[in-house]
Amino acid sequence: MPEQQQPAGESLFTVLVALGANTAIAVAKAVAGLLTGSAALLSEAAHSVADCGTEVFLLTAVRRSARPADRRHPFGYGKERYFWSLLAAISIFTAGALFSLYQGVHSLTGHPEEHKDVLVGYLVLAVSAVLESISLSQAIRQVRAERAEGGLTLRQYLRTSDDPTVKTVLYEDSAALVGLTIAFAGLGLTQLTGSLVWDGIASLLIGLLLVVVAYQLGRTNMNLLIGRQADLRLVRAVRQRLADAPEVDAVVDLLTMLTGTDRVLVCARLDFVDTVTTADLERACVRIDSELRAEFGDLDEIFLEPVPRNDPEMRARVRERYGQRGSE
Repeated sequence: MPEQQQPAGESLFTVLVALGANTAIAVAKAVAGLLTGSAALLSEAAHSVADCGTEVFLLTAVRRSARPADRRHPFGYGKERYFWSLLAAISIFTAGALFSLYQGVHSLTGHPEEHKDVLVGYLVLAVSAVLESISLSQAIRQVRAERAEGGLTLRQYLRTSDDPTVKTVLYEDSAALVGLTIAFAGLGLTQLTGSLVWDGIASLLIGLLLVVVAYQLGRTNMNLLIGRQADLRLVRAVRQRLADAPEVDAVVDLLTMLTGTDRVLVCARLDFVDTVTTADLERACVRIDSELRAEFGDLDEIFLEPVPRNDPEMRARVRERYGQRGSE
C-alpha cells in the first residue's frame, strides 16, 4: 500500500498547484476581458474557469478513488478516478470550448466592442503565462519521474498511463499556454490592423483547441472506465512468470484489467502438468500468487483457474479474443 500512496499524494499536490494558479488566472482574465472588450481574453477567462472546475473534479477523483474495498465494491473504488476525470473532460468542453466558440462567432458576426486599455490585457496574459508555467512545471516533474520509473517515452506514458489526473493537468496547462499565445496574437494583430476580426479568430482557435483537449481526455477516460488491459509489458512479464512455474504446462489464457491507478486484476487459466496432485495444485496456486505479488506491486487481485488446454470451448473463446496465435 505505501507504494500506491506516494503517487496519489504527488497527484494531489499537482492538482492543488493547478487549482491555485487557475483560480488567480481566471479572475485576472475576466477583469482584463471586461476592461479591454477582447473576445479572446474573455474566451481565455472561460478557459481558466473550465480548468478550475476540472481541478475540483480531479481533487474529488483522487480522494474518492483511494477508499478501500468493501462488501458493495469488492474491487475497491479505483475506477472513481476515471469517472471524475471524465467529468473533468466534459467540463473543459462545456464551460470552456463552447463559450470560446460562441465568443468567436459573436465577435465575427455581431457588433464586437472596440478594444481599450489594451496594456492591461498584455499584462494579464504575461502574468497568466508565468502562473501556468509554474503549474505545468509541477505536472512535467511528476510525469518525468513516472516515465523514468517505468522506462517509457513521453508518447508511451501518455498512451498507457493509468493516472488520468496528472495527464489532465499536463494537457490543460499545455493547452493554456498555447491559448495564451493565441490570445496575445489576436490582441496584438487587432491593435496593429485595427480589425476586430483577428480577435474573433483567436477566440475560435481557443475554442477549437479546447475541443481537441476535451476529446483526447474523454477518450482516455472512456477506455479506462470500460476496462482497459494492463500495460503490455506487465502482461508479458506475468505470462512468462506463470509459464516458468514448474507445475504449469501451459498458460491457456491471461486476462488483465485496470481497476484503478496502480491496481491490476489478473485472471489466469492454466494447464497444470498431469502429475500434480490436488494438494500440490493448492500449494502451487498459493505460491504463484505470492511470487507474483512480490514481483509486481501493481497486482491487486489474482485469480488462477486450472483448465485443460485442449478444451475446445476454451480454445474457441481465446481464438475469438486474440486470434489464432492466442490459442496456440
